Amino acid sequence: MAYKQAILIRQDLQLPKGKAVSQGAHAAVEAVLRSDKDVVKAWRQEGMKKIVLKVKDLKELEYYNQEAKDMKMITALITDAGKTTVEPGTVTCFAIGPENEEKLDKLISTLKLY
Repeated sequence: MAYKQAILIRQDLQLPKGKAVSQGAHAAVEAVLRSDKDVVKAWRQEGMKKIVLKVKDLKELEYYNQEAKDMKMITALITDAGKTTVEPGTVTCFAIGPENEEKLDKLISTLKLY
C-alpha cells in the first residue's frame, strides 16, 4: 500500500511564502505525531510523499477537514498564534495523513497545487 500526506492552505489569507511554508510544516508534523506508528514507518520507507494544495477560504478548508474526519483520516488543523502576519486564532491550514494514497486522492483530486 502506498501512503501520502496532503497539506491544504487557505488562499484568502494571502500568506507570505515563508509563513505559508511554516504553517504547512506545523500541520505536517502534527498530523504525523497523531498517526499510527506503523503507517508512519511505512510512509517513511516509501520516501514520505506529500502534496500541498490550495483551498479558497476557511469554509472550504473546514469542509475538507470534516470530510477527511468522516472518512476516518487523521487530520491536524493549525490555528496561528498571531505574532506576525495574521490575527491570533486564525485557522491557516491543515494536514491529512499520512494516509492510503488511493483513499486520500478520492478526497483531494479536484484541488489545485499550491
